[in-house]
Amino acid sequence: MSGWQALADEAARWRDAGRTAELWWRDDDAIDATPSLDRLVTLVRDTQTPLALAVVPAQATPALAARLADEPDVDVLQHGYAHANHAFGSEKKIELGVQRPAMMTLGELATGWMALESLFGPRALAVMVPPWNRIAPVLVPTLPEIGYRGLSTFGPRARVHPVRGLLQVNTHVDLIDWKGGRVFAGEQATLTGLVAALAQARAGGGEPVGLLSHHLAMDAGAWDFLSSLWERMKMLENIRVRPARALFGP
Repeated sequence: MSGWQALADEAARWRDAGRTAELWWRDDDAIDATPSLDRLVTLVRDTQTPLALAVVPAQATPALAARLADEPDVDVLQHGYAHANHAFGSEKKIELGVQRPAMMTLGELATGWMALESLFGPRALAVMVPPWNRIAPVLVPTLPEIGYRGLSTFGPRARVHPVRGLLQVNTHVDLIDWKGGRVFAGEQATLTGLVAALAQARAGGGEPVGLLSHHLAMDAGAWDFLSSLWERMKMLENIRVRPARALFGP
């Protein structure tokens, strides 16, 4: 069975259950108005697909804000502060960890949020996307205390609300095979992962399923897949592509 047929079959299972799956799209590491960013925004516009763009505040430029000014289908999330690795030795890369004093990390995040508000205004959502999808558990309870209402990492969430006042909506399928050469993971593998994530959501509480892309690192195969996926989504019943603003609330 092709991956596209498997996706159509999964959509039919949601229909037969009288339910609608929620799918959303997050793209990470935005910093500037680049040719890849142009291609991403053009895809959003051509396919009329809402996008959550995770922007690195310390590197975000006025040119990026200007490029997004007339793109109502693009929401902005906060991608840490500088996308800087503070891990020690052989530790996995992390910016929002315990390697530095918590007050230093939280101060940077607050500075980053002010920068995003200044650049993007109401387009910026108070949602934290930790670089490398990692955040020390001890820092999670502090996020709503400094104004964040959402958290987005990778993989099935353990809880809808990890702490009071914080909603977690994750991504589940990465288009890029980072360990296999930083290339497109492949159509079949990506669709298999997407169908599995949708099936898991259907069996559980209906968690929104997130597709993760990185416009600065994508090859032709990844771009072609995205274009095909969003066009096919228009024909699939019972899978609804949702904007981040709707998922995380006002």
